[in-house]
Amino acid sequence: MDINQAQEPDYDSVKIDYVGFVDPYAVEGMVVLKASDGKEFHMRAFSGEVAKHISSFSENSDDSIPSIYKLIEEICEENELFLVKVKIYESGEVLRANLYFTGKKDMVLRNYRASDALALGAFYKIPILVRKNLLKTSMEA
Repeated sequence: MDINQAQEPDYDSVKIDYVGFVDPYAVEGMVVLKASDGKEFHMRAFSGEVAKHISSFSENSDDSIPSIYKLIEEICEENELFLVKVKIYESGEVLRANLYFTGKKDMVLRNYRASDALALGAFYKIPILVRKNLLKTSMEA
């Protein structure tokens, strides 16, 4: 797979439109991802802690970077790698993601948790792609 390949027609680029919580105790996070045509994907069933990180990364917060994201940042710097895009898709009943790196060599990490990949996409301000069949014209909360 070529890292610079054209975007596949079954994926659409999305922006983070809303970050919040499903429950009043902030245990379960949710994110609304929106494509340029207005279609949305509501992603949920991940930790409220990750939702807080996505929110702070999206808002350019000066909060300290959580250790796991800092770890990834340091590994990338040491190996001259750059995360350039994230693709989110369904795998059975769960959401998964592929992470695309470039630098000294191209690398694709496959089948990782979509919520962590989304947080990394927000942290690095890179394209987030979602399989088009997940995007809907109107979503019920």
